[in-house]
Amino acid sequence: MRDVQSERDMRNIPIDSVGVTGLAYPIEVRDRNEKTQHTVAMVEMSVSLPRHFRGTHMSRFIEILNSCNGHVTLHNLEHIASALREHLEADKAELKFSFPYFATRRAPVSGAPSLTRYDAAFWASCGEDFDFTLTVTVPVNTLCPCSKEISERGAHNQRAEVMITVRMDHLVWIEELADIAEESASSPVFTLLKREDEKYVTERAYDNPRFVEDVVREVAVRLDDDPRISWYSVRVVSHESIHAHEAFASLSRDKRLRNAPGRTG
Repeated sequence: MRDVQSERDMRNIPIDSVGVTGLAYPIEVRDRNEKTQHTVAMVEMSVSLPRHFRGTHMSRFIEILNSCNGHVTLHNLEHIASALREHLEADKAELKFSFPYFATRRAPVSGAPSLTRYDAAFWASCGEDFDFTLTVTVPVNTLCPCSKEISERGAHNQRAEVMITVRMDHLVWIEELADIAEESASSPVFTLLKREDEKYVTERAYDNPRFVEDVVREVAVRLDDDPRISWYSVRVVSHESIHAHEAFASLSRDKRLRNAPGRTG
């Protein structure tokens, strides 16, 4: 049968990335407390396409994905990316698994348990070297320091999102990044709160006003202190309650450059 994809292309233009996206796929990921957690990921897989190939073999992406039997770990991602690169004769392969992840959180006073959703993503790239990042997006609450200072009664507050992406030298759990985000904000948000919990969360936020700039810096301090993390990026978006816009702040740091020989500061 004629292999159209492998026919020679005469336009002499390599393609940076070609593959499949928007694929819903059931996966199993590691859970700090329950050992494993079943979820559904949106998957994107791609390879670079050499200039002499007309196209890639899309079916091979799914075949290689199926070979992991739904188990997604750092080791498996490296294996999948390497297999894509080899079987599709590419210089580089990339993978991204984006999925909801649930952790049990207890209300601060009543102790009532409920599940909080975090949005997580594994990204991996295999070229001459293997690269991996973990991203966790965490819902939090922020209370405006300026509003608290100038208002006679109360202060405006709102939900915000903290997105943390890390490269790591040793395992960092999704729950650990979620803890860092929640501790850096005015207060966490919860799925289930009793009246005594609502009182506590409201007053805690009032006692801990935070601009988006404050949250970004608080997260950065904690990530700087974690020796397992070699690089990180933080982005905080506040869904403003009294403004017709959102506020954001972001930063990224490569801790390896700071620790390189001959560098100071």
